[in-house]
Amino acid sequence: MDNKRKIINDPVFGFINISDECIYRIIRHPYFQRLNRIKQLGLACFIYPGAQHSRLNHSLGAMYLMNEAITQLRLKGHPISHEEEAGALACILMHDLGHSPFSHVLENTLVHVHHEFISLLLMEKMNEEMNGKLAAAIAIFKDTYPKKFLHQLVSGQLDVDRLDYLRRDSFFTGVTEGNIGSARIIKMLNIKDDRLVVEAKGIYSIENFLMARRLMYWQVYLHKTAVAAEKMLVNTLKRAKKLTEEGRELFASPALNYFLRNTADENTFTKDSQALEYFVDLDDNDIWTSLKVWAKHDDKVLSLLSENIINRNLFKIEIEQEPFAPAYLAEKVEMYASRYNLLPEEAAYLISSDEVSTNMYNEADDSIDILYKDGTCKDIAEASDMLNIQLLSKKIKKYYFCFLRD
Repeated sequence: MDNKRKIINDPVFGFINISDECIYRIIRHPYFQRLNRIKQLGLACFIYPGAQHSRLNHSLGAMYLMNEAITQLRLKGHPISHEEEAGALACILMHDLGHSPFSHVLENTLVHVHHEFISLLLMEKMNEEMNGKLAAAIAIFKDTYPKKFLHQLVSGQLDVDRLDYLRRDSFFTGVTEGNIGSARIIKMLNIKDDRLVVEAKGIYSIENFLMARRLMYWQVYLHKTAVAAEKMLVNTLKRAKKLTEEGRELFASPALNYFLRNTADENTFTKDSQALEYFVDLDDNDIWTSLKVWAKHDDKVLSLLSENIINRNLFKIEIEQEPFAPAYLAEKVEMYASRYNLLPEEAAYLISSDEVSTNMYNEADDSIDILYKDGTCKDIAEASDMLNIQLLSKKIKKYYFCFLRD
């Protein structure tokens, strides 16, 4: 890297300065550049056309916020070395390397492993290439680094990952309820007993953050049409894998073809070097290209699903508070089997039934502690005088039934 500072113009935070050579090498690495070909919100662009931003955008924004957080903590007298700063920045920059195309659609569909497992594998490979310069970043990611608050900044209730994606996703979807005050939250951060805490004067910003997160989940991340689109794509990929296992020839890139033909679990990624090589070649484009070709395939189920996704004729979705009756699901399967001359097991790909659930705050998992001037701390659930944390911590569960439109 030359002596000049590199500058990235981000639509959310403005100019992001890159002055560290190691960070610049990570950004230029093919593993990181792959994230430019994976949308942050998967198929949410079917509902919010502006949601075209990538995981690369998000990772850069999270790195910017990490830098801001470290600057604030230093100003409050907490020693953070240059090596620790570089490690934290590198860690948050690489935290999403293991994401499959379309966010979590491929997890448990073609790739039977959590994205963080693959992120760690890729970080370790990059560390070998960079002669061990990413050791601190990996330790922070694995939560084995002595200063535990650094891991909290990467993965915790108030991590910079969430602080970025809530603001960024709000910006690109136009859902203004998610526009949190990330700058003020970061200015209110402090450390007590090696844990991140929030100064008492920042309590209202935390209340807003928790409410915004709840609204964004149900308006964007778990929006019913987004759920329907995702389940439709999952069923399409499951059908493609079934046909491949039966010996049918399907158009697919070499990377996608590998995952259609193999069961990719942790054991596969650990023992088969090809798995990781094909994974880093896999992005949204592999799926879209295949869907366009599969839309004209002679398998009725595959062509129906693929064509309807391409043309945004998505599954219809019904949501209830209780599970749907098996007889109701069977009736739909029977109807599609008759209409399209399919076997019942083939018609079953044209429906999907499951549950969605979330809770916004879990004190037992990783509490948000409020720091008072006398040095005492209270959990936000106890400290807040206007926010019903009990409601936020309650797990909300909804049952859905998706099916092909008539």
